[in-house]
Amino acid sequence: MSTALDTGFDLALATYRSYLRVFTQSPAAELLSRPKPVRLLGFEQDLTVANVEHVADGVLALTLTADDGADLPRWTPGAHLDAILPSGRMRQYSLCGDIRDRKHYRIAVRRIEDGGGGSREIHETVRVGSTLRIRGPRNAFHMVQESSYLFVAAGIGITPMLSMIEQARRSGAQWRLVYLGRSRESLPFLDALARYGDHVAVRTDDEHGLPDIAAVLGEAETGAAVYLCGPPALMDDAKSLLAESNPTARLYSERFSPPPVRGGAEFDITLARTGTTVTVGANESALSAIRRADPSVTYSCQQGFCGTCRAKVLCGEIDHRDTLLLDSERDDTMLPCVSRGEGTVVLDL
Repeated sequence: MSTALDTGFDLALATYRSYLRVFTQSPAAELLSRPKPVRLLGFEQDLTVANVEHVADGVLALTLTADDGADLPRWTPGAHLDAILPSGRMRQYSLCGDIRDRKHYRIAVRRIEDGGGGSREIHETVRVGSTLRIRGPRNAFHMVQESSYLFVAAGIGITPMLSMIEQARRSGAQWRLVYLGRSRESLPFLDALARYGDHVAVRTDDEHGLPDIAAVLGEAETGAAVYLCGPPALMDDAKSLLAESNPTARLYSERFSPPPVRGGAEFDITLARTGTTVTVGANESALSAIRRADPSVTYSCQQGFCGTCRAKVLCGEIDHRDTLLLDSERDDTMLPCVSRGEGTVVLDL
């Protein structure tokens, strides 16, 4: 004889079987099983610049807060913000404040004279009381839990390391920072790092000569997590060098700029909404070419892992070079920040 308990059990069993069908026999299973390095929170709001501080030659630190004093979204060591500047330019800046401080975000911006103009805009126009529209925080540079860390930062690459160092200290892990740069005057946050004593080694070009990256990486303990942030020249050979000197260590890195295009060939992109066709040079990204025709196109990481720039492919062959899209998405979607095409590609942009 059926009872209320039996009915409840049958309902629960049916629900569980439906769950299995959906999450083990559909694209959702693939979606859940693959790691997503960046959390897309969809958070965007205007924040006020509460403080501007010169922290090194050509480097400003900005403190941001909500006008109403509300708590800001939590973040984890290694996270960054997308800052949408008054000109419409968007730039990414690592959070370098205290993760326990819910009222303020802190970023640092080095002025780059021959860059794309974003850093100059901040240095020349942003003042206390200015408003910046920010999106995030996002994290593509997660800090893993480990008993030993070696942090290697070059110049402004120190910004994501500051919260990581403090996290390592609080966890009781063994850690060491090697801080590289042209001179001490060019290195931000030296005063803040002084409190860590011998855990921090500052090696500047004018005092120690050009860095021997192989020797620096060789300082990692067996099984250590090695975090590296700096310009491409510092990063390019780091993985193979570490594998040679300490194959038990794991390398985690973050670039300041998009990776160089390798093995590229020229192709065309047609933006279906306007009918505009742009040529993508052999040594430039599809995103760069698209932005010449449509500067308002959205993007973030420029390295193929956040998905902000994803575009629907209406026609054409795609050479996918990202680490985000599912196999089921690759027939009709591309990430133009890293992926390329053949002949002519038509995008729903």
